Amino acid sequence: MNISDPIADMLTRVRNASRAHHQDVVVPSSRTKREIARILKDEGFIADVIEEQDGPAMVLKLTLKYVGGKAPVVSGLKRISKPGLRVYAGKTEIPRVLGGLGIVIVSTSQGIMTGAQAHRAQLGGEILAYVW
Repeated sequence: MNISDPIADMLTRVRNASRAHHQDVVVPSSRTKREIARILKDEGFIADVIEEQDGPAMVLKLTLKYVGGKAPVVSGLKRISKPGLRVYAGKTEIPRVLGGLGIVIVSTSQGIMTGAQAHRAQLGGEILAYVW
């Protein structure tokens, strides 16, 4: 299947799986998705990321986290920059999500990082997604 926006597909799979209280979600692997999954793990939104072989293709197996075994840690994911409308922010324009409770995932010239990391590194870039 041809997907026009693979990052939005990954975020939608994570959102749907967390709302359905699934333990794991499997998404096709790419370098960008690997980095986004790493950020989600480092920030405590998901429990684990494993890259494994599924036939000829590599897939990412994301283990979701739940508070008290009931409420999903990921309460919201929103794709900001889309293939039809790219959204960029300078180093002083990086937005805050829910007053700092969420994170912004930014694609910079130094790689994909959170908004706080980009602010510390004095970098702007493409705003990929909000996670809260």
